Amino acid sequence: MSRTVKNYLDGEWVESGASDAFAVHDPATGELLANCPDSTREDVDAAVKSAKAAFDEWRSTPVLVRAQYMHHFKVMVEDNFEKVSQIVVREHGKTMDEARGEVRRGVESIDFAMSVPVLMRSDGLEDISSGIDETTVRQPAGVFAAITPFNFPFMVPLWFLPTAITCGNTFILKPSPQTPLATEYLFEMLDELDLPEGVVNLVNGGAPSATALMEHPDVTGVSFVGSSPVAKIIYETCTRNGKRVQAQGGAKNYIAVMPDADIEASVKNILGAAYGCAGQRCLAAAVAVGVGDAYDQLKDELAKQVAALKVGYGLDETTQMGTVISDAAVNRIESMIGQSEGEGAEVVVDGRDFQVDGYENGSWVGPTLIADVQRNTVMATEEVFGPVLSLMQADDFEDAVDIINQSRYGNAASIFTSNGKHAREFKYSVNAGNIGVNIGVAAPSASFPFGGQKDSFFGDLHGQGMDSIEFYTERKIVIERWV
Repeated sequence: MSRTVKNYLDGEWVESGASDAFAVHDPATGELLANCPDSTREDVDAAVKSAKAAFDEWRSTPVLVRAQYMHHFKVMVEDNFEKVSQIVVREHGKTMDEARGEVRRGVESIDFAMSVPVLMRSDGLEDISSGIDETTVRQPAGVFAAITPFNFPFMVPLWFLPTAITCGNTFILKPSPQTPLATEYLFEMLDELDLPEGVVNLVNGGAPSATALMEHPDVTGVSFVGSSPVAKIIYETCTRNGKRVQAQGGAKNYIAVMPDADIEASVKNILGAAYGCAGQRCLAAAVAVGVGDAYDQLKDELAKQVAALKVGYGLDETTQMGTVISDAAVNRIESMIGQSEGEGAEVVVDGRDFQVDGYENGSWVGPTLIADVQRNTVMATEEVFGPVLSLMQADDFEDAVDIINQSRYGNAASIFTSNGKHAREFKYSVNAGNIGVNIGVAAPSASFPFGGQKDSFFGDLHGQGMDSIEFYTERKIVIERWV
Protein backbone atom coordinates (compact mmCIF):
# COMPACT_ATOMS: atom_id res chain seq x y z
CA MET A 1 0.00 0.00 0.00
CA SER A 2 1.44 3.40 -0.96
CA ARG A 3 2.23 6.02 1.63
CA THR A 4 0.38 9.32 2.07
CA VAL A 5 2.39 12.52 2.03
CA LYS A 6 2.28 14.50 5.28
CA ASN A 7 1.97 18.21 5.93
CA TYR A 8 4.68 20.15 7.75
CA LEU A 9 3.38 22.44 10.50
CA ASP A 10 5.11 24.14 13.40
CA GLY A 11 8.35 22.26 12.76
CA GLU A 12 6.73 18.80 12.68
CA TRP A 13 5.50 16.35 10.05
CA VAL A 14 1.78 15.83 10.68
CA GLU A 15 -1.06 13.88 9.12
CA SER A 16 -3.71 15.88 7.30
CA GLY A 17 -7.26 15.66 8.55
CA ALA A 18 -8.44 15.06 4.99
CA SER A 19 -10.50 12.02 4.07
CA ASP A 20 -9.69 12.37 0.34
CA ALA A 21 -6.37 12.14 -1.46
CA PHE A 22 -4.89 12.49 -4.94
CA ALA A 23 -2.92 9.62 -6.48
CA VAL A 24 0.61 10.63 -7.50
CA HIS A 25 1.90 8.59 -10.44
CA ASP A 26 5.14 8.38 -12.36
CA PRO A 27 3.74 9.59 -15.72
CA ALA A 28 6.23 7.48 -17.69
CA THR A 29 5.63 4.14 -16.00
CA GLY A 30 2.19 4.59 -14.45
CA GLU A 31 3.60 3.49 -11.08
CA LEU A 32 1.76 4.82 -8.02
CA LEU A 33 4.38 6.80 -6.06
CA ALA A 34 2.30 8.17 -3.20
CA ASN A 35 -1.01 9.72 -2.23
CA CYS A 36 -1.37 13.44 -1.62
CA PRO A 37 -3.97 14.52 0.96
CA ASP A 38 -6.62 17.03 -0.03
CA SER A 39 -6.04 19.10 3.09
CA THR A 40 -8.94 20.77 4.84
CA ARG A 41 -9.63 24.33 5.99
CA GLU A 42 -8.73 23.15 9.47
CA ASP A 43 -5.30 22.05 8.20
CA VAL A 44 -4.81 25.46 6.61
CA ASP A 45 -5.92 27.27 9.74
CA ALA A 46 -3.42 25.29 11.80
CA ALA A 47 -0.64 26.25 9.38
CA VAL A 48 -1.59 29.93 9.47
CA LYS A 49 -1.74 29.92 13.27
CA SER A 50 1.72 28.35 13.36
CA ALA A 51 3.13 30.94 10.95
CA LYS A 52 1.47 33.83 12.76
CA ALA A 53 2.79 32.69 16.15
CA ALA A 54 6.32 32.46 14.76
CA PHE A 55 6.30 35.87 13.07
CA ASP A 56 7.27 38.21 15.91
CA GLU A 57 10.34 36.22 16.94
CA TRP A 58 11.41 35.63 13.34
CA ARG A 59 11.04 39.26 12.25
CA SER A 60 13.25 40.36 15.16
CA THR A 61 15.95 37.83 14.19
CA PRO A 62 18.82 39.84 12.66
CA VAL A 63 18.63 39.85 8.89
CA LEU A 64 22.23 38.61 8.60
CA VAL A 65 21.27 35.59 10.68
CA ARG A 66 18.25 34.96 8.46
CA ALA A 67 20.49 35.15 5.40
CA GLN A 68 22.92 32.63 6.94
CA TYR A 69 20.14 30.04 6.90
CA MET A 70 20.03 30.47 3.12
CA HIS A 71 23.78 29.81 2.86
CA HIS A 72 23.29 26.51 4.70
CA PHE A 73 20.19 25.71 2.67
CA LYS A 74 22.07 26.17 -0.59
CA VAL A 75 24.77 23.75 0.56
CA MET A 76 22.09 21.16 1.36
CA VAL A 77 20.51 21.48 -2.08
CA GLU A 78 23.91 21.21 -3.78
CA ASP A 79 24.75 18.12 -1.72
CA ASN A 80 21.43 16.50 -2.75
CA PHE A 81 21.35 17.86 -6.29
CA GLU A 82 21.09 14.54 -8.13
CA LYS A 83 18.54 13.08 -5.71
CA VAL A 84 16.27 16.10 -6.07
CA SER A 85 16.60 15.93 -9.86
CA GLN A 86 15.61 12.25 -9.87
CA ILE A 87 12.53 12.97 -7.74
CA VAL A 88 11.47 15.67 -10.21
CA VAL A 89 11.87 13.25 -13.14
CA ARG A 90 9.84 10.51 -11.47
CA GLU A 91 6.87 12.62 -10.44
CA HIS A 92 6.82 15.00 -13.42
CA GLY A 93 8.20 13.06 -16.39
CA LYS A 94 10.78 15.54 -17.68
CA THR A 95 14.32 14.49 -18.60
CA MET A 96 17.25 14.42 -16.20
CA ASP A 97 18.90 17.36 -17.97
CA GLU A 98 15.68 19.36 -17.64
CA ALA A 99 15.31 18.41 -13.98
CA ARG A 100 18.91 19.42 -13.29
CA GLY A 101 18.25 22.72 -15.00
CA GLU A 102 15.20 23.23 -12.80
CA VAL A 103 17.13 22.54 -9.61
CA ARG A 104 19.94 24.84 -10.74
CA ARG A 105 17.48 27.69 -11.31
CA GLY A 106 16.07 27.02 -7.85
CA VAL A 107 19.56 27.40 -6.39
CA GLU A 108 19.80 30.79 -8.14
CA SER A 109 16.74 31.91 -6.18
CA ILE A 110 18.40 30.87 -2.92
CA ASP A 111 21.45 32.86 -4.01
CA PHE A 112 19.23 35.89 -4.56
CA ALA A 113 17.75 35.57 -1.08
CA MET A 114 21.25 35.85 0.37
CA SER A 115 21.34 39.41 -0.98
CA VAL A 116 18.31 40.48 1.08
CA PRO A 117 20.48 42.23 3.74
CA VAL A 118 21.63 44.59 0.98
CA LEU A 119 18.33 44.90 -0.87
CA MET A 120 16.31 45.68 2.27
CA ARG A 121 18.50 48.66 3.13
CA SER A 122 16.65 51.93 3.43
CA ASP A 123 17.27 55.50 2.33
CA GLY A 124 16.83 58.84 3.98
CA LEU A 125 17.65 62.53 4.12
CA GLU A 126 18.98 64.65 6.91
CA ASP A 127 17.43 68.09 7.40
CA ILE A 128 14.39 67.47 5.25
CA SER A 129 13.24 70.47 7.22
CA SER A 130 15.14 72.43 9.85
CA GLY A 131 16.37 69.89 12.40
CA ILE A 132 14.17 67.14 10.99
CA ASP A 133 15.42 63.92 9.39
CA GLU A 134 13.31 61.59 7.25
CA THR A 135 14.06 57.94 6.44
CA THR A 136 12.34 54.87 5.06
CA VAL A 137 12.55 51.50 6.76
CA ARG A 138 11.65 48.17 5.17
CA GLN A 139 9.94 45.78 7.54
CA PRO A 140 8.57 42.24 7.07
CA ALA A 141 4.84 42.25 6.42
CA GLY A 142 3.53 39.04 8.00
CA VAL A 143 2.38 35.60 6.87
CA PHE A 144 2.72 34.82 3.16
CA ALA A 145 1.63 31.84 1.08
CA ALA A 146 2.42 30.42 -2.34
CA ILE A 147 0.26 28.17 -4.52
CA THR A 148 2.60 26.52 -7.00
CA PRO A 149 2.18 24.44 -10.19
CA PHE A 150 3.04 20.89 -11.20
CA ASN A 151 5.45 21.75 -14.01
CA PHE A 152 8.37 23.04 -11.90
CA PRO A 153 7.71 21.45 -8.50
CA PHE A 154 11.11 22.33 -7.02
CA MET A 155 12.03 25.60 -8.74
CA VAL A 156 8.84 27.66 -8.50
CA PRO A 157 8.45 27.36 -4.70
CA LEU A 158 11.99 28.72 -4.48
CA TRP A 159 10.96 31.83 -6.42
CA PHE A 160 9.07 32.78 -3.27
CA LEU A 161 10.00 30.97 -0.06
CA PRO A 162 13.70 31.96 0.37
CA THR A 163 13.14 35.66 -0.27
CA ALA A 164 9.97 35.79 1.83
CA ILE A 165 11.54 34.31 4.95
CA THR A 166 14.89 36.09 4.58
CA CYS A 167 12.91 39.35 4.50
CA GLY A 168 11.57 38.29 7.91
CA ASN A 169 8.16 36.90 7.02
CA THR A 170 6.76 33.46 7.80
CA PHE A 171 5.55 31.22 5.01
CA ILE A 172 3.08 28.54 3.91
CA LEU A 173 3.54 26.54 0.70
CA LYS A 174 0.74 24.68 -1.05
CA PRO A 175 2.22 22.71 -3.96
CA SER A 176 0.36 21.04 -6.79
CA PRO A 177 -1.21 17.75 -5.68
CA GLN A 178 0.10 16.21 -8.92
CA THR A 179 3.74 16.74 -7.90
CA PRO A 180 4.12 16.98 -4.11
CA LEU A 181 7.27 14.88 -3.71
CA ALA A 182 9.96 17.40 -4.69
CA THR A 183 8.48 19.92 -2.26
CA GLU A 184 8.29 17.24 0.40
CA TYR A 185 12.02 16.70 0.00
CA LEU A 186 12.57 20.47 -0.03
CA PHE A 187 10.93 20.61 3.40
CA GLU A 188 12.97 17.68 4.64
CA MET A 189 16.03 19.82 3.94
CA LEU A 190 14.42 22.88 5.53
CA ASP A 191 13.67 20.75 8.60
CA GLU A 192 17.39 19.97 8.92
CA LEU A 193 18.14 23.70 8.95
CA ASP A 194 16.51 23.98 12.40
CA LEU A 195 14.59 27.10 11.52
CA PRO A 196 12.40 28.33 14.38
CA GLU A 197 9.15 26.38 14.51
CA GLY A 198 6.44 27.84 12.30
CA VAL A 199 8.66 29.91 10.00
CA VAL A 200 7.98 27.53 7.10
CA ASN A 201 4.89 25.36 6.72
CA LEU A 202 3.69 22.92 4.05
CA VAL A 203 0.03 22.20 3.33
CA ASN A 204 -0.76 19.71 0.57
CA GLY A 205 -4.05 19.69 -1.27
CA GLY A 206 -6.19 21.04 -4.07
CA ALA A 207 -8.66 23.88 -4.55
CA PRO A 208 -10.21 23.86 -1.02
CA SER A 209 -6.88 24.45 0.71
CA ALA A 210 -5.93 27.11 -1.85
CA THR A 211 -9.22 28.90 -1.26
CA ALA A 212 -8.75 28.68 2.50
CA LEU A 213 -5.36 30.36 2.21
CA MET A 214 -6.76 33.14 0.03
CA GLU A 215 -9.63 33.81 2.40
CA HIS A 216 -7.77 33.50 5.70
CA PRO A 217 -7.68 36.88 7.47
CA ASP A 218 -4.18 36.31 8.85
CA VAL A 219 -2.52 35.74 5.46
CA THR A 220 -0.94 38.96 4.19
CA GLY A 221 -0.21 37.95 0.60
CA VAL A 222 -0.37 35.09 -1.88
CA SER A 223 1.84 34.18 -4.84
CA PHE A 224 0.54 31.94 -7.61
CA VAL A 225 1.81 30.38 -10.83
CA GLY A 226 -0.55 28.46 -13.11
CA SER A 227 -3.12 28.84 -15.86
CA SER A 228 -4.65 32.22 -16.71
CA PRO A 229 -8.26 31.32 -15.80
CA VAL A 230 -7.13 30.19 -12.35
CA ALA A 231 -4.73 33.15 -11.99
CA LYS A 232 -7.65 35.50 -12.54
CA ILE A 233 -9.68 33.71 -9.85
CA ILE A 234 -6.69 33.87 -7.48
CA TYR A 235 -6.28 37.59 -8.14
CA GLU A 236 -9.97 38.39 -7.66
CA THR A 237 -10.28 36.27 -4.51
CA CYS A 238 -7.15 37.68 -2.88
CA THR A 239 -7.94 41.31 -3.66
CA ARG A 240 -11.51 40.83 -2.45
CA ASN A 241 -10.02 39.64 0.83
CA GLY A 242 -7.61 42.55 1.09
CA LYS A 243 -4.42 40.68 0.27
CA ARG A 244 -1.33 41.37 -1.76
CA VAL A 245 -1.21 39.05 -4.74
CA GLN A 246 1.05 38.15 -7.63
CA ALA A 247 -0.73 35.75 -9.99
CA GLN A 248 1.30 34.57 -12.96
CA GLY A 249 -0.87 32.95 -15.60
CA GLY A 250 -0.57 31.08 -18.87
CA ALA A 251 1.05 31.95 -22.16
CA LYS A 252 1.09 31.71 -25.91
CA ASN A 253 4.69 32.55 -26.68
CA TYR A 254 5.62 33.55 -30.22
CA ILE A 255 9.01 33.41 -31.92
CA ALA A 256 9.59 35.49 -35.07
CA VAL A 257 12.24 34.20 -37.46
CA MET A 258 13.52 36.77 -39.96
CA PRO A 259 14.91 35.90 -43.41
CA ASP A 260 18.36 37.12 -42.28
CA ALA A 261 18.48 34.66 -39.37
CA ASP A 262 20.70 31.57 -39.34
CA ILE A 263 17.85 29.07 -39.86
CA GLU A 264 19.64 25.93 -38.69
CA ALA A 265 20.95 27.56 -35.52
CA SER A 266 17.57 29.21 -34.89
CA VAL A 267 15.75 25.89 -35.18
CA LYS A 268 18.05 24.28 -32.61
CA ASN A 269 17.09 27.02 -30.17
CA ILE A 270 13.40 26.82 -31.06
CA LEU A 271 13.44 23.05 -30.64
CA GLY A 272 14.54 23.30 -27.02
CA ALA A 273 12.08 26.13 -26.38
CA ALA A 274 9.11 24.25 -27.86
CA TYR A 275 9.73 20.68 -26.70
CA GLY A 276 11.72 21.14 -23.49
CA CYS A 277 9.73 19.73 -20.54
CA ALA A 278 7.35 18.39 -23.22
CA GLY A 279 6.13 21.95 -23.75
CA GLN A 280 4.79 22.11 -20.19
CA ARG A 281 6.20 25.47 -19.16
CA CYS A 282 4.99 29.03 -19.26
CA LEU A 283 7.97 30.07 -21.40
CA ALA A 284 7.50 27.31 -23.99
CA ALA A 285 7.66 28.38 -27.61
CA ALA A 286 4.15 27.84 -28.93
CA VAL A 287 4.17 29.53 -32.35
CA ALA A 288 7.06 30.10 -34.73
CA VAL A 289 6.37 32.91 -37.21
CA GLY A 290 8.35 32.59 -40.43
CA VAL A 291 8.73 36.05 -41.93
CA GLY A 292 8.68 36.24 -45.73
CA ASP A 293 11.08 33.79 -47.36
CA ALA A 294 12.06 32.33 -43.99
CA TYR A 295 8.81 30.34 -43.71
CA ASP A 296 9.56 27.49 -46.10
CA GLN A 297 13.13 27.08 -44.85
CA LEU A 298 11.89 27.12 -41.27
CA LYS A 299 9.23 24.51 -41.98
CA ASP A 300 11.65 22.13 -43.69
CA GLU A 301 14.35 22.42 -41.03
CA LEU A 302 11.90 22.07 -38.17
CA ALA A 303 10.28 19.00 -39.72
CA LYS A 304 13.69 17.35 -40.00
CA GLN A 305 14.83 18.14 -36.46
CA VAL A 306 11.49 17.53 -34.72
CA ALA A 307 11.16 14.06 -36.24
CA ALA A 308 14.63 13.17 -34.95
CA LEU A 309 13.92 13.93 -31.28
CA LYS A 310 14.33 10.92 -28.98
CA VAL A 311 11.34 10.51 -26.66
CA GLY A 312 11.60 8.25 -23.63
CA TYR A 313 11.86 7.82 -19.88
CA GLY A 314 13.51 10.82 -18.28
CA LEU A 315 15.93 8.78 -16.16
CA ASP A 316 17.52 7.52 -19.39
CA GLU A 317 20.30 10.07 -19.96
CA THR A 318 19.90 9.81 -23.76
CA THR A 319 16.25 10.90 -23.68
CA GLN A 320 15.58 14.32 -25.25
CA MET A 321 11.89 14.62 -24.37
CA GLY A 322 9.80 12.97 -21.69
CA THR A 323 6.11 12.56 -20.96
CA VAL A 324 3.27 14.95 -20.29
CA ILE A 325 1.88 14.94 -16.76
CA SER A 326 -1.17 12.64 -17.13
CA ASP A 327 -3.52 10.76 -19.43
CA ALA A 328 -5.97 13.65 -19.05
CA ALA A 329 -3.31 15.94 -20.50
CA VAL A 330 -2.78 13.50 -23.39
CA ASN A 331 -6.48 13.57 -24.24
CA ARG A 332 -6.67 17.36 -24.08
CA ILE A 333 -3.58 17.90 -26.25
CA GLU A 334 -4.60 15.32 -28.85
CA SER A 335 -8.06 16.90 -29.03
CA MET A 336 -6.51 20.30 -29.77
CA ILE A 337 -4.33 18.81 -32.49
CA GLY A 338 -7.43 17.30 -34.08
CA GLN A 339 -9.29 20.59 -33.83
CA SER A 340 -6.42 22.39 -35.55
CA GLU A 341 -6.46 19.83 -38.33
CA GLY A 342 -10.17 20.45 -38.74
CA GLU A 343 -9.46 24.17 -39.08
CA GLY A 344 -7.27 23.53 -42.11
CA ALA A 345 -3.78 23.37 -40.59
CA GLU A 346 -1.27 20.74 -41.73
CA VAL A 347 0.02 18.29 -39.12
CA VAL A 348 3.58 17.91 -40.40
CA VAL A 349 4.86 15.77 -37.52
CA ASP A 350 2.09 13.99 -35.61
CA GLY A 351 2.60 13.04 -31.95
CA ARG A 352 -0.81 11.47 -31.39
CA ASP A 353 -1.09 7.82 -30.31
CA PHE A 354 2.59 7.86 -29.42
CA GLN A 355 4.16 4.87 -27.67
CA VAL A 356 7.54 4.20 -26.09
CA ASP A 357 8.67 0.57 -25.97
CA GLY A 358 8.69 -0.75 -22.43
CA TYR A 359 6.61 2.16 -21.13
CA GLU A 360 3.20 1.41 -22.58
CA ASN A 361 1.45 2.79 -19.49
CA GLY A 362 3.08 6.20 -19.86
CA SER A 363 1.32 9.47 -20.71
CA TRP A 364 3.00 10.05 -24.05
CA VAL A 365 2.47 12.73 -26.67
CA GLY A 366 5.16 12.82 -29.32
CA PRO A 367 6.70 16.08 -30.57
CA THR A 368 4.17 17.64 -32.92
CA LEU A 369 4.64 20.26 -35.64
CA ILE A 370 1.63 21.98 -37.20
CA ALA A 371 2.05 24.22 -40.26
CA ASP A 372 -0.19 26.74 -42.06
CA VAL A 373 -1.83 27.85 -38.82
CA GLN A 374 -4.09 30.84 -39.36
CA ARG A 375 -5.01 33.70 -37.07
CA ASN A 376 -7.92 33.20 -34.69
CA THR A 377 -7.64 29.40 -34.78
CA VAL A 378 -7.06 27.19 -31.74
CA MET A 379 -3.32 26.76 -32.30
CA ALA A 380 -2.83 30.50 -32.72
CA THR A 381 -4.80 31.57 -29.68
CA GLU A 382 -5.08 28.86 -27.00
CA GLU A 383 -2.40 27.56 -24.64
CA VAL A 384 -1.69 23.89 -25.39
CA PHE A 385 0.80 23.16 -22.57
CA GLY A 386 2.20 20.22 -24.45
CA PRO A 387 4.84 19.35 -27.07
CA VAL A 388 3.14 21.12 -29.97
CA LEU A 389 4.72 23.87 -32.09
CA SER A 390 2.63 25.80 -34.60
CA LEU A 391 3.93 27.55 -37.71
CA MET A 392 2.50 30.79 -39.03
CA GLN A 393 3.62 32.96 -41.94
CA ALA A 394 4.04 36.74 -41.83
CA ASP A 395 4.51 38.98 -44.86
CA ASP A 396 7.12 41.19 -43.20
CA PHE A 397 8.44 42.37 -39.85
CA GLU A 398 5.47 44.64 -39.15
CA ASP A 399 3.04 41.82 -39.92
CA ALA A 400 4.93 39.51 -37.51
CA VAL A 401 4.69 42.06 -34.71
CA ASP A 402 0.98 42.49 -35.41
CA ILE A 403 0.42 38.71 -35.21
CA ILE A 404 2.23 38.54 -31.87
CA ASN A 405 0.46 41.54 -30.37
CA GLN A 406 -2.97 40.16 -31.28
CA SER A 407 -2.52 37.46 -28.63
CA ARG A 408 -4.34 38.04 -25.36
CA TYR A 409 -1.29 36.61 -23.61
CA GLY A 410 1.93 38.50 -22.99
CA ASN A 411 4.36 36.26 -21.18
CA ALA A 412 7.28 36.03 -23.62
CA ALA A 413 8.24 36.61 -27.24
CA SER A 414 11.50 36.18 -29.14
CA ILE A 415 13.05 37.17 -32.46
CA PHE A 416 15.81 35.49 -34.42
CA THR A 417 17.62 37.97 -36.63
CA SER A 418 21.02 39.39 -37.55
CA ASN A 419 19.52 42.85 -38.03
CA GLY A 420 20.01 45.20 -35.07
CA LYS A 421 17.25 47.54 -36.24
CA HIS A 422 14.68 44.77 -36.26
CA ALA A 423 15.88 43.56 -32.84
CA ARG A 424 15.48 47.03 -31.36
CA GLU A 425 12.04 47.56 -32.90
CA PHE A 426 10.95 44.14 -31.65
CA LYS A 427 11.98 44.97 -28.08
CA TYR A 428 10.22 48.32 -28.37
CA SER A 429 6.97 47.21 -30.01
CA VAL A 430 6.07 43.73 -28.78
CA ASN A 431 3.71 43.59 -25.80
CA ALA A 432 5.24 40.81 -23.72
CA GLY A 433 6.97 40.85 -20.37
CA ASN A 434 10.01 38.73 -21.30
CA ILE A 435 11.70 39.46 -24.63
CA GLY A 436 14.35 37.28 -26.26
CA VAL A 437 16.71 38.29 -29.04
CA ASN A 438 18.27 35.19 -30.62
CA ILE A 439 17.17 33.39 -27.42
CA GLY A 440 14.50 30.68 -27.50
CA VAL A 441 13.55 30.73 -23.82
CA ALA A 442 13.60 34.28 -22.42
CA ALA A 443 13.86 33.22 -18.77
CA PRO A 444 14.95 36.00 -16.41
CA SER A 445 17.62 35.23 -13.83
CA ALA A 446 16.54 35.36 -10.20
CA SER A 447 17.75 38.94 -9.74
CA PHE A 448 15.31 40.20 -12.41
CA PRO A 449 11.50 40.16 -12.16
CA PHE A 450 9.71 37.42 -14.07
CA GLY A 451 7.75 39.58 -16.49
CA GLY A 452 4.26 38.98 -17.75
CA GLN A 453 1.66 41.20 -19.37
CA LYS A 454 -2.00 41.10 -20.44
CA ASP A 455 -3.68 37.79 -19.48
CA SER A 456 -0.35 36.27 -18.47
CA PHE A 457 -0.16 38.23 -15.22
CA PHE A 458 -2.56 39.64 -12.65
CA GLY A 459 -1.15 41.96 -10.01
CA ASP A 460 1.33 44.79 -9.61
CA LEU A 461 4.59 43.19 -8.46
CA HIS A 462 6.06 40.19 -10.27
CA GLY A 463 7.96 37.30 -8.79
CA GLN A 464 11.76 37.52 -8.38
CA GLY A 465 14.08 40.52 -8.38
CA MET A 466 13.37 43.80 -6.62
CA ASP A 467 9.65 43.23 -7.20
CA SER A 468 9.84 40.41 -4.66
CA ILE A 469 11.55 42.64 -2.09
CA GLU A 470 8.73 45.16 -2.54
CA PHE A 471 6.11 42.41 -2.27
CA TYR A 472 7.50 40.89 0.92
CA THR A 473 8.19 44.11 2.83
CA GLU A 474 6.26 47.06 4.17
CA ARG A 475 7.89 50.47 3.89
CA LYS A 476 7.58 52.67 6.94
CA ILE A 477 8.39 56.38 6.77
CA VAL A 478 10.11 57.77 9.87
CA ILE A 479 10.20 61.54 10.42
CA GLU A 480 12.00 62.64 13.57
CA ARG A 481 13.24 65.72 15.39
CA TRP A 482 15.21 65.80 18.60
CA VAL A 483 15.20 68.99 20.64
